[in-house]
Amino acid sequence: MRVFLLLRLLAALCGSRARAKPNAGLKTWGRFARLPYPGDKAFLHDTFPEGFAWAAGTAAYQVEGAFDKDGKGLSIWDTFTRGGSRVATGDVGSDSYHNLRADVRAVAQLGLSHYRFSLSWSRIFPNGTRGSYNDVGARYYRTLIRRLREIRVEPVVTLYHWDLPEHLQRTLGGWSSPRLVEIFRDYADFCFQTFGDDVRYWITIDNPFVVARHGYGTGVVAPGIKNDADLPFRVGHNLLKAHAAVWHLYDRNYRPRQRGRLSMALASHWIRPSRTRLESLRECQCSLDHVLGWFARPLFTDGDYPPCMKARLGSRLPAFTPEESRRVRGTADFFALSHGAALSFHLINDSLKFGQQEELDLRMLLYWVSAEYDRPPIFVVQSGWYVLGNTKTEDPKHMYYLKRFISEALKSVLIDGVNVIGYTAWSLIDGFEWHREYGIRRGLYYVDFSTPDMKREPKTSAAFYRNVIQRNGFPELPENRPAQGVFPCGFAWGVSANSIQVEVAPSQFADPNVYLWNASNNGELRRLEGFRALPLRSTNCADFASVRQQVDEIRQVGLTHFHFSLNWSAVVHAGDAARANGTLLGYYRCFARRLLRANVTPVVTLWHHTRQRSSLPAALEAGGRWLNRETPAAFADYARLCYRELGAYVKMWITLNEPNDDVVSYQEAHQMLRAHALAWRAYDREYRRAQGGQVSLALHMDWVEPAFSFSREDVEPAKRVLDFRVGWFAEPVFGSGDYPPAMRSWLRQLNSLDLPAFNEEDRQLVRGTYDFFALSHFSTKLVTHAKEDPYTYIAMLEVQHMIDTTWIMSPRPVVPWGLRKALNWVKEHYYDVPVYVMANGVQEDPARFKDTLRVYYLYNYINEALKAYTLDGVNLKGYFAYALSDQRDPGFGLYGQVQEEIIVKASLSNYRNIIQHNGFPVKGAARQQCPGSPVPCTGCDVLKRPVLGFLTVVGSGALITMGVIIYYTVRRHRDSY
Repeated sequence: MRVFLLLRLLAALCGSRARAKPNAGLKTWGRFARLPYPGDKAFLHDTFPEGFAWAAGTAAYQVEGAFDKDGKGLSIWDTFTRGGSRVATGDVGSDSYHNLRADVRAVAQLGLSHYRFSLSWSRIFPNGTRGSYNDVGARYYRTLIRRLREIRVEPVVTLYHWDLPEHLQRTLGGWSSPRLVEIFRDYADFCFQTFGDDVRYWITIDNPFVVARHGYGTGVVAPGIKNDADLPFRVGHNLLKAHAAVWHLYDRNYRPRQRGRLSMALASHWIRPSRTRLESLRECQCSLDHVLGWFARPLFTDGDYPPCMKARLGSRLPAFTPEESRRVRGTADFFALSHGAALSFHLINDSLKFGQQEELDLRMLLYWVSAEYDRPPIFVVQSGWYVLGNTKTEDPKHMYYLKRFISEALKSVLIDGVNVIGYTAWSLIDGFEWHREYGIRRGLYYVDFSTPDMKREPKTSAAFYRNVIQRNGFPELPENRPAQGVFPCGFAWGVSANSIQVEVAPSQFADPNVYLWNASNNGELRRLEGFRALPLRSTNCADFASVRQQVDEIRQVGLTHFHFSLNWSAVVHAGDAARANGTLLGYYRCFARRLLRANVTPVVTLWHHTRQRSSLPAALEAGGRWLNRETPAAFADYARLCYRELGAYVKMWITLNEPNDDVVSYQEAHQMLRAHALAWRAYDREYRRAQGGQVSLALHMDWVEPAFSFSREDVEPAKRVLDFRVGWFAEPVFGSGDYPPAMRSWLRQLNSLDLPAFNEEDRQLVRGTYDFFALSHFSTKLVTHAKEDPYTYIAMLEVQHMIDTTWIMSPRPVVPWGLRKALNWVKEHYYDVPVYVMANGVQEDPARFKDTLRVYYLYNYINEALKAYTLDGVNLKGYFAYALSDQRDPGFGLYGQVQEEIIVKASLSNYRNIIQHNGFPVKGAARQQCPGSPVPCTGCDVLKRPVLGFLTVVGSGALITMGVIIYYTVRRHRDSY
């Protein structure tokens, strides 16, 4: 919470203003680029101000149906959907006209404070004018408003949501005619007079951009006109004048008594510059001006169009007379903002992007509106996303987009200081989706269009939205707060690396080769073939400069452990352990010895699985890899070799690192498990007593979370994925000695015989072959059973992978709490087994030496590990960050590199600080005292190096002086003889 208070203070300093200046929104992109990353992107747990308006909305043509019932006249959509290549209509829609009670019940179930709906102009005035008044139609809306007031919900009423009476289009040309200004004013006058005593929020016209550009320009929506490139601008001009006329009518005749507020609903995309140049920022500003500013600037600024539009369109853009400008300016009591799928990514084409890149960012849009139009109160009157038309009540994508948009609005209020007064989820129920017809669904409630009564059912997004409303946002829960405390004494703090740098070329003293020195030309040494000389001495560890350098880097982190992998194919190239590479084993031995001298415990992996290459010896590679039944025995022989040669220095072994990859077949995995078991048994029987080490395998375990944690239909797929990804290797070793029952059962349902069976001998061989549970964890995925995206749908497991759009991405999601859940899964399945997090890290641009994302990642993931230990009772023994250096593990390192220079990144210092404190001790608490740990010395860190340096210089000087004195004393004594 304190972080976000600081962010808000920074935002206030960045955004302090006098009265907004023209193009004041131009500062938006620069301001957000300066906000701290990734802290500003982290999810904000907090609540909206008291009195915040929570709404949902619908539009008449989309949901009402009854297009020709009870005297209703035709609208332009009734006509438009019957022409061209269109195949569906809104004749019935969701049949809200006959399901008023069901809609009001849905509003009540959600706990809304406001409900936005539109009036069908042609239901009240069938031909568009007062003379055709239809009392039955007006009575429907009176009943709806009364029912809403009975459940204490404020109506937000839209006068015009795209469904112009067809008669006005046919006889006058619709909004292309200036005569419609007065006709619309008269229609509004009737509505204010009839409904206004019970309505506090009015929207005159919804999304005039779509009406003008796509109704009278591209022809995508009704009335579908597309033969005059300048017509949209004349239509937009008339829409603005019609709105202004209605606002003045209300302000003069109705506001004193009804005390309502009135605005025009304006929609916009968001856009970011393709380059950092000022020209790109101006193009972004111009793009917003052509969509949102087209109508917002006349209303909120100066009664005229944006200069960018005027400059680029010239005479194509109508001009306001001084009187018209005065009448239009200031005719909005709040900023009604629409955002989401209706416009972004659907109805904005490249011509309005001006070479920039469209983006979905409600928070930045809200800030831009606030800056550009002098901080008006903003009511988000339409926001949401969509799912495919075949989706029923499980709509995870819609739910997580809602979460994203609401969280962006929350940050906008609490951090950016934008005056957002309400949020409207779109829409209440499924309906006819304009040019997309029934191909998508946007409702919080599912409508079964095949049933006579259009049955409504709440979707998961409805349950989510109801919960947000009840809590007025996302209040901080205990599990969201950082934990304070320390890990146990003896906790292993480490770093994992896929490999280490190996240089086994002999030094000049141990090299038996003979060289010629080309002194007269380029000075290079050329080895003479066939000549050998006796080396001056045998190779020793001091010859390997790379060992010293790497161990020095490891020591600077302050680690207690370092995890690295051996190269099986290099140690035993031919696959025969009897013909091992002694030089390479000597290098590994030197490396392990040097680590121990630096008080760092080596943790060694015998075989590290990678997708890129198998790393098996050549003979095994050619002989079928892991499908060869001889490979496990060869691996056990290789393990014995390593235990024998390195076991005096290595007390913690990993047989197989991350073998549980989905590219590994079930048959290969079966042999891998046998190989691990043979290697473990070999150590247990032949080496443990003398060496006293521990052996296990390390499994990759990203967490899998149900998209709907309260839905059994998603909990089961999440469990299934964990069984197939983790239990696949874990259960035979740590559990029953066989594969998970749910895994076998699922494959049996699929009539698959791919999963091998353990015979009794193998079961006894594999079961219990562990000394600890080691896992690698990097990220978290969501799964649902509802198929949405074929690219991320796993058909064999019948699960849809997805992400929460509020998560920080890099490129995988950063989800710290996933580590805690993974650790608890291990505890729940395998009780008090000792657990090591053997690799945990995040990929970040290697050029970012101030790697703030990695700093954030390590702090929060380690904090979640602390919660698992202190709160959940997980027997956690150690944590290893991944990785040491970008040189070996690009993008993951605590060290960076520029050419030959090694760079210490910010994350290294932060990780070292956590290690030194053994976690996150309570401020002011006594320092944790562990057996064998040095007693802290106040001031030692400050004085140690300078004092030692000073004493060294003084001592050296004294010795030299004494040597000189003795030399000349002896010499003078000899001279005297």
